[in-house]
Amino acid sequence: MSPMDSFAALMDRLKAGDGPAAQQVFERFATRLMGLARKSLDGRLLQKVDPEDVVQSAYKSFFVGQRAGAWEFGGWDGLWGMLTLITLRKCAQRAEYYRAEKRDVRRELPPATDSVGGTVDAFALDREPMPEEAALLVETVESLFRTVADADERAILELSLQGFTATEICDQTGRAERSVRRLRERTRKRLERMQEAG
Repeated sequence: MSPMDSFAALMDRLKAGDGPAAQQVFERFATRLMGLARKSLDGRLLQKVDPEDVVQSAYKSFFVGQRAGAWEFGGWDGLWGMLTLITLRKCAQRAEYYRAEKRDVRRELPPATDSVGGTVDAFALDREPMPEEAALLVETVESLFRTVADADERAILELSLQGFTATEICDQTGRAERSVRRLRERTRKRLERMQEAG
Protein backbone atom coordinates (compact mmCIF):
# COMPACT_ATOMS: atom_id res chain seq x y z
CA MET A 1 0.00 0.00 0.00
CA SER A 2 1.43 3.38 -1.01
CA PRO A 3 1.75 6.25 1.52
CA MET A 4 -1.15 8.05 -0.24
CA ASP A 5 -3.37 4.95 -0.07
CA SER A 6 -2.44 4.56 3.60
CA PHE A 7 -3.32 8.21 4.33
CA ALA A 8 -6.64 7.92 2.45
CA ALA A 9 -7.49 4.77 4.44
CA LEU A 10 -6.71 6.62 7.68
CA MET A 11 -9.01 9.50 6.67
CA ASP A 12 -11.77 6.98 5.85
CA ARG A 13 -11.33 5.42 9.28
CA LEU A 14 -11.60 8.89 10.86
CA LYS A 15 -14.86 9.51 9.00
CA ALA A 16 -16.14 6.24 10.41
CA GLY A 17 -15.26 7.40 13.95
CA ASP A 18 -12.36 4.99 14.46
CA GLY A 19 -10.67 5.74 17.82
CA PRO A 20 -7.20 4.37 16.98
CA ALA A 21 -7.16 6.48 13.79
CA ALA A 22 -8.02 9.59 15.82
CA GLN A 23 -5.30 8.69 18.33
CA GLN A 24 -2.76 8.35 15.51
CA VAL A 25 -3.60 11.81 14.14
CA PHE A 26 -3.59 13.29 17.65
CA GLU A 27 -0.19 11.85 18.55
CA ARG A 28 1.36 12.90 15.25
CA PHE A 29 0.62 16.63 15.68
CA ALA A 30 -0.39 17.39 19.29
CA THR A 31 3.04 18.47 20.57
CA ARG A 32 3.67 20.77 17.59
CA LEU A 33 0.18 22.25 17.86
CA MET A 34 0.67 22.96 21.58
CA GLY A 35 3.92 24.77 20.75
CA LEU A 36 2.09 26.76 18.09
CA ALA A 37 -0.70 27.67 20.53
CA ARG A 38 1.85 28.68 23.19
CA LYS A 39 3.59 30.99 20.71
CA SER A 40 0.29 32.47 19.53
CA LEU A 41 -0.90 33.44 23.02
CA ASP A 42 0.98 36.28 24.72
CA GLY A 43 2.18 36.00 28.32
CA ARG A 44 -0.94 37.51 29.86
CA LEU A 45 -3.22 35.22 27.90
CA LEU A 46 -1.15 32.20 28.93
CA GLN A 47 -2.14 33.00 32.53
CA LYS A 48 -5.77 32.45 31.49
CA VAL A 49 -5.59 29.95 28.64
CA ASP A 50 -3.91 26.53 28.67
CA PRO A 51 -2.43 25.72 25.23
CA GLU A 52 -3.39 22.07 25.78
CA ASP A 53 -7.05 23.08 26.13
CA VAL A 54 -6.82 25.06 22.89
CA VAL A 55 -5.38 22.03 21.08
CA GLN A 56 -8.04 19.73 22.54
CA SER A 57 -10.72 22.11 21.28
CA ALA A 58 -9.06 22.30 17.85
CA TYR A 59 -8.96 18.52 17.57
CA LYS A 60 -12.59 18.26 18.63
CA SER A 61 -13.59 20.69 15.86
CA PHE A 62 -11.43 18.83 13.37
CA PHE A 63 -12.81 15.38 14.23
CA VAL A 64 -16.41 16.64 14.08
CA GLY A 65 -15.76 18.23 10.67
CA GLN A 66 -13.91 15.19 9.37
CA ARG A 67 -16.71 12.86 10.41
CA ALA A 68 -19.18 15.09 8.58
CA GLY A 69 -16.99 14.90 5.47
CA ALA A 70 -16.25 18.63 5.52
CA TRP A 71 -12.65 18.30 4.32
CA GLU A 72 -10.51 16.39 1.87
CA PHE A 73 -6.73 16.34 2.22
CA GLY A 74 -4.10 15.38 -0.29
CA GLY A 75 -1.76 14.12 2.40
CA TRP A 76 -0.18 14.81 5.76
CA ASP A 77 0.85 18.36 4.76
CA GLY A 78 -2.74 19.29 3.96
CA LEU A 79 -3.91 17.81 7.26
CA TRP A 80 -1.21 19.72 9.16
CA GLY A 81 -2.28 22.93 7.41
CA MET A 82 -5.91 22.43 8.44
CA LEU A 83 -5.02 21.62 12.07
CA THR A 84 -2.76 24.68 12.15
CA LEU A 85 -5.54 26.90 10.83
CA ILE A 86 -8.09 25.57 13.34
CA THR A 87 -5.63 25.96 16.23
CA LEU A 88 -4.74 29.54 15.27
CA ARG A 89 -8.45 30.41 15.02
CA LYS A 90 -9.06 28.92 18.47
CA CYS A 91 -6.18 31.03 19.84
CA ALA A 92 -7.68 34.13 18.22
CA GLN A 93 -11.09 33.34 19.73
CA ARG A 94 -9.57 32.93 23.21
CA ALA A 95 -7.63 36.18 22.77
CA GLU A 96 -10.79 37.99 21.70
CA TYR A 97 -12.67 36.60 24.71
CA TYR A 98 -9.99 37.65 27.21
CA ARG A 99 -9.57 41.06 25.61
CA ALA A 100 -13.27 41.91 25.78
CA GLU A 101 -13.87 45.06 27.77
CA LYS A 102 -14.77 43.52 31.14
CA ARG A 103 -12.21 40.72 30.97
CA ASP A 104 -9.37 42.54 29.22
CA VAL A 105 -6.17 40.95 30.56
CA ARG A 106 -4.22 43.98 29.36
CA ARG A 107 -5.92 46.02 32.11
CA GLU A 108 -4.73 43.68 34.86
CA LEU A 109 -1.83 44.95 36.91
CA PRO A 110 0.77 42.83 38.65
CA PRO A 111 0.63 43.04 42.46
CA ALA A 112 2.54 46.00 43.85
CA THR A 113 5.41 45.21 46.21
CA ASP A 114 6.45 46.91 49.40
CA SER A 115 9.98 47.75 50.51
CA VAL A 116 10.56 44.25 51.91
CA GLY A 117 9.50 42.49 48.72
CA GLY A 118 6.07 41.37 49.92
CA THR A 119 2.93 42.27 48.04
CA VAL A 120 1.10 45.36 49.21
CA ASP A 121 -2.21 43.51 48.95
CA ALA A 122 -1.03 40.72 51.24
CA PHE A 123 -2.57 42.45 54.27
CA ALA A 124 -5.99 42.16 52.63
CA LEU A 125 -5.69 38.38 52.79
CA ASP A 126 -4.87 38.54 56.48
CA ARG A 127 -8.05 40.16 57.71
CA GLU A 128 -11.43 38.62 58.42
CA PRO A 129 -14.16 39.45 55.90
CA MET A 130 -16.72 42.07 56.76
CA PRO A 131 -20.22 40.64 57.45
CA GLU A 132 -21.47 41.88 54.06
CA GLU A 133 -18.52 40.25 52.31
CA ALA A 134 -19.06 36.96 54.15
CA ALA A 135 -22.78 36.96 53.29
CA LEU A 136 -22.02 37.67 49.63
CA LEU A 137 -19.46 34.86 49.56
CA VAL A 138 -21.91 32.37 51.09
CA GLU A 139 -24.59 33.42 48.59
CA THR A 140 -22.18 33.09 45.66
CA VAL A 141 -20.97 29.64 46.73
CA GLU A 142 -24.55 28.42 47.27
CA SER A 143 -25.56 29.74 43.82
CA LEU A 144 -22.56 28.04 42.27
CA PHE A 145 -23.37 24.70 43.89
CA ARG A 146 -26.95 24.93 42.57
CA THR A 147 -25.55 25.00 39.02
CA VAL A 148 -23.41 21.86 39.52
CA ALA A 149 -25.33 18.60 39.13
CA ASP A 150 -22.39 16.22 38.52
CA ALA A 151 -21.20 14.55 41.75
CA ASP A 152 -17.53 14.47 40.64
CA GLU A 153 -17.63 18.15 39.74
CA ARG A 154 -19.20 18.97 43.12
CA ALA A 155 -16.45 17.03 44.93
CA ILE A 156 -13.75 18.82 42.95
CA LEU A 157 -15.40 22.18 43.66
CA GLU A 158 -15.59 21.43 47.40
CA LEU A 159 -11.94 20.40 47.53
CA SER A 160 -10.93 23.47 45.50
CA LEU A 161 -12.77 25.75 47.92
CA GLN A 162 -10.91 24.06 50.76
CA GLY A 163 -7.64 25.12 49.13
CA PHE A 164 -6.42 21.80 47.74
CA THR A 165 -4.21 21.90 44.65
CA ALA A 166 -5.16 20.10 41.43
CA THR A 167 -2.60 17.37 42.21
CA GLU A 168 -4.00 16.85 45.70
CA ILE A 169 -7.53 16.71 44.30
CA CYS A 170 -6.40 14.06 41.78
CA ASP A 171 -5.01 11.97 44.62
CA GLN A 172 -8.25 12.23 46.59
CA THR A 173 -10.72 11.71 43.74
CA GLY A 174 -8.79 9.36 41.46
CA ARG A 175 -9.43 11.67 38.49
CA ALA A 176 -6.76 12.62 35.95
CA GLU A 177 -5.15 16.01 36.53
CA ARG A 178 -6.28 17.23 33.12
CA SER A 179 -9.90 16.40 34.06
CA VAL A 180 -9.56 18.20 37.37
CA ARG A 181 -8.09 21.28 35.70
CA ARG A 182 -10.82 21.23 33.05
CA LEU A 183 -13.59 20.98 35.66
CA ARG A 184 -12.00 23.79 37.68
CA GLU A 185 -11.82 25.93 34.55
CA ARG A 186 -15.48 25.20 33.80
CA THR A 187 -16.35 26.30 37.35
CA ARG A 188 -14.28 29.48 36.98
CA LYS A 189 -16.14 30.33 33.76
CA ARG A 190 -19.45 29.68 35.51
CA LEU A 191 -18.43 32.14 38.22
CA GLU A 192 -17.48 34.73 35.60
CA ARG A 193 -20.89 34.36 33.93
CA MET A 194 -22.61 34.69 37.30
CA GLN A 195 -20.60 37.85 38.03
CA GLU A 196 -21.44 39.35 34.65
CA ALA A 197 -25.14 38.53 35.09
CA GLY A 198 -25.17 40.01 38.63
